Amino acid sequence: MQLLFKELSDNHEITVYDTNELYGEKGNFRVLQFLNEAIQGAMDLDHPERVLFEYPRAIIHLMDFNDPSFKDVFLIGHGIGTIASYYSDKRFTVAELDKKVVELSKQYFGYSKEDVLIGDGRAILESEAPDTYDYIILDAFTEKGTPSQLISKEFFQITTDKLHPHGSIIMNVFGRSDNDKLINAIHTTLQESYNYTKSFRLPAEGVTDTQNVIIMGSHKPIGYQARNMAGFNEINLDEGHIIWDKV
Repeated sequence: MQLLFKELSDNHEITVYDTNELYGEKGNFRVLQFLNEAIQGAMDLDHPERVLFEYPRAIIHLMDFNDPSFKDVFLIGHGIGTIASYYSDKRFTVAELDKKVVELSKQYFGYSKEDVLIGDGRAILESEAPDTYDYIILDAFTEKGTPSQLISKEFFQITTDKLHPHGSIIMNVFGRSDNDKLINAIHTTLQESYNYTKSFRLPAEGVTDTQNVIIMGSHKPIGYQARNMAGFNEINLDEGHIIWDKV
């Protein structure tokens, strides 16, 4: 491993490094990582256009399949800018809490767009005009997980106001592979605001393993092709409690 950058920013510890192996794959990789080895993004330096991780590939498929002509996206959580970079011809508004993350994405990962707003994603979204976006993508994490203000009933109501009537929200969250109370609660809360929902996860070796879970909400039926979901399988989640903003 070759360390390129390490600093404690306003929000968390950030590290950038190069490595010859990533999740068992040999190659030439550059990684953006937070505290506790939480990888926020990675690039194949030999093939920079490649989308390395499964979850953004699955999200990209859901976006393309459900609205091939979409134009406008609001994305909360920048990372190295994987999804926004993939869609060079679409209009993105990206909200990122930590300006250092944006600086590093440009310096070390070649992010070239000028579409990132620094600040709280919910507050920025709330200031946007109604009926503006085709998709809202949530991919924001702290060391404690997805911020609670981004998974509440009040937040999901904000998203329905900012989306076009045909628009959808897609979330990348983390949870256990079986009967995770928080994942169940997020899904149940989302169902309060959207007529259709689907959830997906990667196979896990044990029920206690934490992994990416993708949850999508829309007011129209949600479709996908299983072979293009990068290994994610559709799952049925149990009913959970409703998540409200903390008073």
